[in-house]
Formats: sequence, structure tokens, C-alpha cells
Amino acid sequence: MEALTEKQIRGSFVNCTKGEATRLKLPADFGQLPWGDLDFLGWTDPGAPLRAHLVLPRADGPVGITLRVPSAGRTSAIRSSMCHVCLTPHASSGVTLFAAPLAGTAGREGNTVGTYLCSDLACSLYIRGKKQPKLRTGVDAETLTEQERIDRTVAHLTAFAEKVLGTR
Repeated sequence: MEALTEKQIRGSFVNCTKGEATRLKLPADFGQLPWGDLDFLGWTDPGAPLRAHLVLPRADGPVGITLRVPSAGRTSAIRSSMCHVCLTPHASSGVTLFAAPLAGTAGREGNTVGTYLCSDLACSLYIRGKKQPKLRTGVDAETLTEQERIDRTVAHLTAFAEKVLGTR
């Protein structure tokens, strides 16, 4: 992923208001992000821990998606052990169900779509072997190449973004 400016990131959001995009806090390490190792930018909002954000590169420009994180009291009932985007296996606390309001009128009416993602939104680093899940799950390593894992992750995240946008 190519480096993005704060203005590009804030202007990319499709499922929140311009005011909300202006108020969201960027990752604390924004100036040191490993852009070359990222397929998308994902972070939990430091100012609103029950909010997270994804920004995906696309041919027509980046697309930002605001996500809701379940509150601590609700997480145990909605945990998985595998990220549905990068397919990294984790102990149950390593994957969280994130819900995204749909773009446009449907989202303003309260409609959402959700997916299980790595809790720290570091899918790109897991598939490149730059980060390891905290607890080993006993699942054998995949035989896909790194590029095949990257392509699969991008395809899964693109499909999720299309659901948010209402184009799928």
C-alpha cells in the first residue's frame, strides 16, 4: 500500500459523516507506519476504543470504513478463532466481530454488515510473517505462497467493502 496523507484518509470514509471523519483519531504511530507491508490501514480509534477504521486502496482512490467494536461485556459470545479476511488462526481473543454501518441511506437507517477480523487489524503483518498470533492454535501452516495469501486477503477485504458500499 502506498502511504496516504491525513487528508486522503479523512476524505475516504464512506459510512460516516464528514464531521465524524474529521474527529476520528489516526493511529498513534501514524508517522512510522510500515506502508510497504500493509495491504490496508486498520486501527482502533485511540479516542473511541469501541470504534475502529479501515482504509483500503482502490483504483479509484482509497475507501475508508468505520467499524464498531463490541463492548467488553459482549465479546465472549461473539468470538471466533480465525480471521475471515486473512484466515490467520488465533486463540479466541485474537479475533473480533467488527460491524460496519452500510454506506448511504441504509446505514443511516441502522443497517450494518459484519465480519470477523484480527482484533489488532494487523492482517497484513500476519500473512507476511512479521507478526505472530499470541497463542499457537495447533493449526498447521498454509502451503500458499505469501503473494497468494496477500491476494486472498485483498479479495476478502474488497468483498467486505463492496457489501458496505452496497455494490455487492
